[in-house]
Amino acid sequence: MAASLRGLSGFIGRTAIRGLPIRYGVSRNRSTQALTQAVLNVPETKVTTLENGLRVSSEDSGLLTCTVGLWIDAGSRYENQMNNGTAHFLEHMAFKGTKNRSQLDLELEIENMGAHLNAYTSREQTVYYAKAFSKDLPRAVEILADIIQNSTLGEAEIERERGVILREMQEVETNLQEVVFDYLHATAYHNTALGRTILGPTENIKSINRNDLVEYITTHYKGPRIVLAAAGGVSHDELLHLAKFHFGNLPSTYEGETLPPCSFTGSEIRVRDDKMPLAHIAVAVEAVGWSHPDTIPLMVANTLIGNWDRSFGGGVNLSSKLAQLTCHGNLCHSFQSFNTCYTDTGLWGLYMVCEPNTVEDMMHFVQREWIRLCTSVTENEVARAKNLLKTNMLLQLDGSTPICEDIGRQMLCYNRRIPLPELEARIDLISAETIREVCTKYIYNKSPAVAAVGPIGQLPDYDRIRSGMYWLRQ
Repeated sequence: MAASLRGLSGFIGRTAIRGLPIRYGVSRNRSTQALTQAVLNVPETKVTTLENGLRVSSEDSGLLTCTVGLWIDAGSRYENQMNNGTAHFLEHMAFKGTKNRSQLDLELEIENMGAHLNAYTSREQTVYYAKAFSKDLPRAVEILADIIQNSTLGEAEIERERGVILREMQEVETNLQEVVFDYLHATAYHNTALGRTILGPTENIKSINRNDLVEYITTHYKGPRIVLAAAGGVSHDELLHLAKFHFGNLPSTYEGETLPPCSFTGSEIRVRDDKMPLAHIAVAVEAVGWSHPDTIPLMVANTLIGNWDRSFGGGVNLSSKLAQLTCHGNLCHSFQSFNTCYTDTGLWGLYMVCEPNTVEDMMHFVQREWIRLCTSVTENEVARAKNLLKTNMLLQLDGSTPICEDIGRQMLCYNRRIPLPELEARIDLISAETIREVCTKYIYNKSPAVAAVGPIGQLPDYDRIRSGMYWLRQ
């Protein structure tokens, strides 16, 4: 394989995971009724801030089980070229023993509770959470506190996890969607923190040591950067008491740049391999961060483009125009529109998997639909998309774990949890004119980032893709 990186500088205009496929066809009335009923049944989300800045947030739904976790403003974006991969490495070390528990003791305690303990790292956040019976909330919080404050980070365990992570990297390289999205970030945020991978380069994984891990913890695991979130059968007063006891001594100040700036660049990465059966392609424009007013319109626009897979029913009766075209013309195996938000920037675009001989046509119709959003999207289409978006938001809040994740993420992004009635009202305010204005602002005549892997000989060159962002002749 040969990879190429190319920047753009001469065009007019500003240059700067993952979701599951969604089925279409939900009626407006059913969506509205479901949302109204859900809003009536949603418990209040309570928030309290400790003296050291740590935020405690919970939603008590009276269940017999609960999910509790720590959401931390610490991910690969807060790393540099030398220590890239440290946050993910630290996540691997979290369950390898503490000063109070050996790895075996920790595993046995979790199993005896009937609980589940998990963690994950993203570009801007690190998360540790536990699912347990509500009566075991104090033990779950104590275990989480022990993990992030007292991990032993033993040399033998570090060496063992080093091998595990290197094998994980090999597995990730076989997941072409992961590979393409890493390439997309690398080209869109070239030479900035968001352009680096979460796992880090191989040479870093081989060299990260205990001092690197300890330094990362002491630098980033501070009170103001942590949210203790819980959902299910939880008492906020009890959670607050536990937070004060276990996390009250966390430092309240930290030094250095809290959010490394990142700039978007219209550019591309292509890795051509004609031996592969399918082409995997992602194309995106620069969008906005979580708290920007245009986030909601871009979410509706993302829903308008939609998702499609050959396993879907409905055919040409799907509400997504692009899905209709794709199904009728047999243009691809699947496509997925995405709207990835970070604190101060984002990527709005589409990922597709195509046969080699349909790549050019698929790219043409994708860009044609994007331009149609800027010029001629209708009120009926927008109404369907708004209802589908509201329905999907509710479906994603089914169970204590997704609710807890929603609380933790929103507390880090907005410093509050947006009530469902407010979210519904903001979506309802969007009209076809709003979509046309916002899409024109972020899509029309803007330089995209492109990442492509596989038999991509028919993929138009970057100049043609760029020209498709402002005019398409039919």
